[in-house]
Amino acid sequence: MYLGIDGGGSKTKAILVNEANEVIGTGLAGPSNPLHGVEQAFTSIRLSAELALEDAGLPRSHIRNLIVGAGLAGVNLPDLYQVVDQWEHPFADFFLTTDLHIACLGAHGGGDGAVIITGTGSCGYSNVKNRTLIVGAHGFPFGDKGSGAWMGLEALKYALLSSDGLAPQSPLQARVEQHLDAKGIDMVGRMATATSSRYARLAPLVLELAEAGDPVSLAIAKDGANYISQVAEKLLAQGPERLSMLGGLAPRLQQWMAPEIVVRLSEVQFSPEFGALLYAKQQLKQLVKTA
Repeated sequence: MYLGIDGGGSKTKAILVNEANEVIGTGLAGPSNPLHGVEQAFTSIRLSAELALEDAGLPRSHIRNLIVGAGLAGVNLPDLYQVVDQWEHPFADFFLTTDLHIACLGAHGGGDGAVIITGTGSCGYSNVKNRTLIVGAHGFPFGDKGSGAWMGLEALKYALLSSDGLAPQSPLQARVEQHLDAKGIDMVGRMATATSSRYARLAPLVLELAEAGDPVSLAIAKDGANYISQVAEKLLAQGPERLSMLGGLAPRLQQWMAPEIVVRLSEVQFSPEFGALLYAKQQLKQLVKTA
């Protein structure tokens, strides 16, 4: 049986399929971006697989029979890729790649194309005639502009400035304070060691107020959307036949993106987890050819 895994900064999703390519089980676990903890990533990957087996009515011991394709956030960094790739995993086979790669494979049904991911993090990726390009993917807080984590950080920075009387008034300050149950410097204490997924929980506050016309929130949202439009322009210059957007923020950001970019967007054909399945099958086929 094949298992496809999509691992990000907030959650790990797995789908289990049989030989007829029918989905027979799904599993959902915690984050698996190794940048934020390698052991946590391994735990989430294994748990998502076990939950998918249980959902299919199969014992957890069947984990050793699974051929796994996994696309993880963070493994675009060579050092992290090596650490995860050397994991003594519990599966029959484990084929590792980036979350960008599986998202692109899934979005375009295994064909060439480009994708922009705007979820907890943000990045762009294209694969055209075996030429790949990654735009962004620098990780939070160094990059990931236009993402939920970035938007949450911008909201917190505004709330702190506003609490010092150094920013225009906006209901965003009160909403952030309410969400964190803290004010002023206490907000820093709440978030000083927070993960990217924790910051991303502030993003819906910004989007809700932006859509209601709040100038401060609207400026943050438009700044993020403009960056995503720039990423799209860079990807389209590579000549992909299709460009798709994925991630929780994708539908809501498009209203502020450049119209000429939005009209170029194509619907996602399959999920990233399905893209991970395609990757595993491709890799296994290649191993058979070279054996």
